Amino acid sequence: MKEMTLVEHLEELRTRLIRMVIILTVVFAGCYSQSALISEFLLVPLRSALGAGGRVVFTGLLDKVLAEFQIAFWSSVFVASPLLFREVWLFIRPGLHDHEAKAVKPFIFVGFFLFLAGVAFGYYVLFPFTFKTLMSYGVQDVEAMMNLKDYLLLASKILVFLGLLFQLPNVLLILGFMEIVTAPSLKAWRRYLYVGFSVFAAIVTPTPDIMSMMAVWIPMIVLYEIGVFAVQIIVHPYLKRKYMSDQE
Repeated sequence: MKEMTLVEHLEELRTRLIRMVIILTVVFAGCYSQSALISEFLLVPLRSALGAGGRVVFTGLLDKVLAEFQIAFWSSVFVASPLLFREVWLFIRPGLHDHEAKAVKPFIFVGFFLFLAGVAFGYYVLFPFTFKTLMSYGVQDVEAMMNLKDYLLLASKILVFLGLLFQLPNVLLILGFMEIVTAPSLKAWRRYLYVGFSVFAAIVTPTPDIMSMMAVWIPMIVLYEIGVFAVQIIVHPYLKRKYMSDQE
């Protein structure tokens, strides 16, 4: 563990933030050049749900340009996430003991795959389920017209947020290895976090219907419980062995 002063911590934070901005800028340029292709990919679940009974339209002269600009930004966050995770790791590494760094490092890399899992869940499960459910409500003999910019911006934000949401088990494990949380403390917070999850689900779902909210709320609970279980069966035995070896 490297001892650093407050000023050194702030300088290191500034360096990492500057690098992250540079990474995002470079990746953004590449994503913007492919923004039309990315937009077509994001439109697939919506078009599938609309079928022949709806259209995707734009109502403003600059809607397409603004939509692709926003798509490029959120796509750059997704594409650059491995490098961003690396910068986060390099920032927190000096503040960890060797045994803590050894325990935490694998979960930093696992975080990227959990991010992918969250995005895949949103695109392949949440979007089709939500769109098809909503299209089946109410009067059927009407044509739906969806705004291109609004949909693309909402879809990209939700996918990124779900990618971050799926970090929950990983975050709980890291906090457990750092001895900030324990399985009993996580169980004690359960009722309050469930309420917070419901509020979060209401915010991030494309539409405020109960079925869509449940499609997000239930996976959040499952992810939290997986994290609690992982802390109990992985972190606690590890820390117990560590303390026993330190006392010998």
